[in-house]
Amino acid sequence: MRTSEKTNRLNGKYTQGLNRLVDRLTDAKVMVVGDWILDEFVWGTVDRISPEAPVPVVNVTRESFVPGGALNVANNIRTLGGSVYPCGLVGRDLRGRMLVKAMRREGIDTSGAIYDKTRPTTLKTRVVAHSQQMVRFDREDSRNLSGDHLKKVLVFIEKLLPKVDAVVIEDYGKGMITPALLSHILKQANALKKPILVDPKEKNFAYYRGVTAVTPNRREALNAYGQNVDSGAPNIDKVGRALLKKFLCQAVLITLGEEGMILFEKNGAITKIPTAAQEVYDVSGAGDTVIAVFAMALAVGATMKEAAVLSNCAAGIVVGKLGTATVTPQELKASLSVSSGRMRKRALSDV
Repeated sequence: MRTSEKTNRLNGKYTQGLNRLVDRLTDAKVMVVGDWILDEFVWGTVDRISPEAPVPVVNVTRESFVPGGALNVANNIRTLGGSVYPCGLVGRDLRGRMLVKAMRREGIDTSGAIYDKTRPTTLKTRVVAHSQQMVRFDREDSRNLSGDHLKKVLVFIEKLLPKVDAVVIEDYGKGMITPALLSHILKQANALKKPILVDPKEKNFAYYRGVTAVTPNRREALNAYGQNVDSGAPNIDKVGRALLKKFLCQAVLITLGEEGMILFEKNGAITKIPTAAQEVYDVSGAGDTVIAVFAMALAVGATMKEAAVLSNCAAGIVVGKLGTATVTPQELKASLSVSSGRMRKRALSDV
């Protein structure tokens, strides 16, 4: 048998295995603890420049509101058919009511909503014209979770943790994720042997020691390593290996934008995965999709490599959509098929 034929068969079997894994994602039960955000999108067109300043004038055509932050992770899990139990802070204000309403509209469980009347609900407003994000406004209060609210969060976690297969910590640095909270989660999840995956925030790197895996982007990884991203990047392999030791974790999955992603495992394996994106319209929320699929795959028994490949394909889909988007099982399978076709072409070119 020629090398190319053998490679094609192996690729085909691997893709079939990943497709079966996609079918099993509906069995995943995931808890998502993190910052809740209401994402507002202001859609419009631009056909002139303001006479008052050299800025475009956006003619607004519509507005939309969707759950963002940790809730975008939850929405990705729900769209792929998994069971998700999000927990986060929400203000007792109009934005909070809009956020909870948007969660219910999307079919996201709201039992983990911890209401805080002392802070506003975080709102991110993006202005989009002609498929291009023009500007973003953030309205937030990033104070740390208070003692009373921490107790409520811990009650929710203690109740739900035995029922889930994995825990996602989605840290947007808005005050939900604190050292005290992470300490409790790590202790309880480790006792129950539940994997803990973290989408990190740079200012909180010291908190994540002992989690199962972290999923930083390139900038976050370099900052965690101690290298300013603008001062010349070190070898990414060196960075990944260093972060494994720093966080004492089983895996580090670094997303590299148009270059795909790279997986570092505790056993020494390094897997480079090329991007699956065909077109890139909006990268908003792509990291949320990565950790959602990564967690779901691990929850149903996938290897780290299999989970990373699925996450890469899912991210390639959502960056081709506008706004904070999700992916369906059908889209994920189609992306796997396209990726398999690329591998076959690559094998034929090696003949």
